[in-house]
Amino acid sequence: MPNPPRDLSAGSMNDVKERIDSTIEHGSCIRDILATHTGDGPAAISWEVQAAVEALDVFGSRWTIEILTALYIAGPARFNQMKTLLDGISSRTLSDKLRLLADRDLVIRKVEAGPPERVRYVLSDHGRTCGRLLSPLVAHLKIRSGALRTTR
Repeated sequence: MPNPPRDLSAGSMNDVKERIDSTIEHGSCIRDILATHTGDGPAAISWEVQAAVEALDVFGSRWTIEILTALYIAGPARFNQMKTLLDGISSRTLSDKLRLLADRDLVIRKVEAGPPERVRYVLSDHGRTCGRLLSPLVAHLKIRSGALRTTR
């Protein structure tokens, strides 16, 4: 947990919690809709679980969620800026993961004419959408861990 925790006013904390609750409600509705199309029996459920696991695959890979988070919060960044934000990542790993995220249409590699030629990494529309969808989950986890708390 980052130290010290971030304090929010009671009003801001309530607003965040209400939006998280709304997201949970929407998530339940989406799950209910998908469940009506799953079909019956273990094979149908197995298909749905496998499809979900495959859809989430990129987020389970070490460093990908960290890279996406850094770009979502900090905005477009150059390679060395990313390396500074992501304590402990090697240059090789960062390069490999940025390539993977670009292949999955989550990150765009933008080359700016030089000299010297400069490369910036930005979230694609798909990457920004994923960031927006994950924000309520991240806020919920920050509250649960104590990283966000109400001002005393």
